[in-house]
Amino acid sequence: MIALSTVLISFVGAMVCGLMPPDSHRRVRWVALLTAVLGLTMAFLCALEYQGTGFEDEFSSTWIPWIGVSFITGYDGISLPLLLVTGLVAVSGVLFTWNLDHRANQFYAFYFALIGGVYGVFLSLDLFLLFVFYEIAIVPKYFLIAIWGGDKREYAAMKLVMYSFGGSALVLLGMLALYFGSGLNTFGLEQLMSADFSGAFQAVVFPILFLGFAILAGMWPFHTWAPTGHAAAPTAASMLLAGVVMKLGAYGCLRIAVGLLPEGAVVWAPIIAIFAVVNIIYGALVALRQEDFKFVIGYSSVSHMGFVLLGIATLNLTGMTGAVLQMFSHGVIGALLFAMVGTVIYSRTKTRMFDELHRLIDRMPGIAWVFIIVGLASMGLPGFSGFVSELYVLLGAWESLSGWIVALAGLGVLATFGYTLVKIHEAFFQRVAEDSGNNIGVEQPDYPPMTLPEKMGVGLLLGASILIGICPWLLTNHISGSLQLLIDRMAN
Repeated sequence: MIALSTVLISFVGAMVCGLMPPDSHRRVRWVALLTAVLGLTMAFLCALEYQGTGFEDEFSSTWIPWIGVSFITGYDGISLPLLLVTGLVAVSGVLFTWNLDHRANQFYAFYFALIGGVYGVFLSLDLFLLFVFYEIAIVPKYFLIAIWGGDKREYAAMKLVMYSFGGSALVLLGMLALYFGSGLNTFGLEQLMSADFSGAFQAVVFPILFLGFAILAGMWPFHTWAPTGHAAAPTAASMLLAGVVMKLGAYGCLRIAVGLLPEGAVVWAPIIAIFAVVNIIYGALVALRQEDFKFVIGYSSVSHMGFVLLGIATLNLTGMTGAVLQMFSHGVIGALLFAMVGTVIYSRTKTRMFDELHRLIDRMPGIAWVFIIVGLASMGLPGFSGFVSELYVLLGAWESLSGWIVALAGLGVLATFGYTLVKIHEAFFQRVAEDSGNNIGVEQPDYPPMTLPEKMGVGLLLGASILIGICPWLLTNHISGSLQLLIDRMAN
């Protein structure tokens, strides 16, 4: 019940925040922080208590018996890192929106409803239950962006939700095919793992399920909702979108599509690898051409999610371990990048456009150097979690995919270095021309340093990346143990 408590805590916190008076901003913030910290604590306890390779802390209750639906939850080494990253991003999101005073009670009600749905997806061991939580996680995104977002927020919110529900329709179709094709009259994940699906059935149903989930993972060419949604969303919502919501799609690709239809995965893996490489290179090159700071981070998320898809496409232990580790790594670093741009920098400069930023290194040196360190983590510099995860993916691709796939992915890594360094220079070291209309000739005031909540948020997310970068075995031992069961099933 420890794992399931993350869902219950989030939904209770959402209700409490929603029912609080609209003008009680201070109390709402503390309730939100307490809710997020309790959720992270439960996820951390799950990590401490996890001992094996299979599912643990299972809770099972009959729900709709006449169609074989049960309320079954549990976690293993694949879902455990995602529970942790959800808790980390949830706490940091509250810290980075500590000064929110516009309908704060409603904001945090939607915020924790989304988080509760995310926890539920990672814990569900019944496909019907997973789909219910999957839909719960989608709906609050619309309101968070449409009400509290920035420019073009209605368009961005509707686009994100339409793409998400389009992918959900494919997911539902694939799940129904699994239900009827198994002949077991159950949606239970563990029972369906033992079902005898024919090779032809798997080859047809696998791409439906995989594509349905991959849309939410930001797979090219269905990625366009991601940069638009990230740019328009308020900071905490951007953090959730990049940190955990995109991981819902990748998790479904691995857990459901590959886990239940391994023969289909073997058939389609080369094509998935090609799309993954396009993700990596395309996202990096487009990020290089952006003039809006948030769009740079949005397209970088598309690029980094390409490594997750590539790791899944390897279908070997090394590559898929890297995919799960990359979900965790990008979850903490992607969320931190959006927090730095959306709250720390924008709240002080009132702009995200590079041509309006003038040598911020002189006026916010502490913030600038923190962002540079976070940028190095995003590039995958050794010592950070991104280096380990991408290395695992590339080694796995070398084992089972063609050499040119690895070479192109390597070019994507170089492109990531390129756009990160270029945009850091443009934001913090570039000197804007004096005739640009930005009052460059006038003495510019220094910006205030980071607040205590902002420093705590940075420390939490950046510290997690450094910890896993130095001690990756804290997660990889659990991840590899659970993935080995899936590999053995594929071998059989």
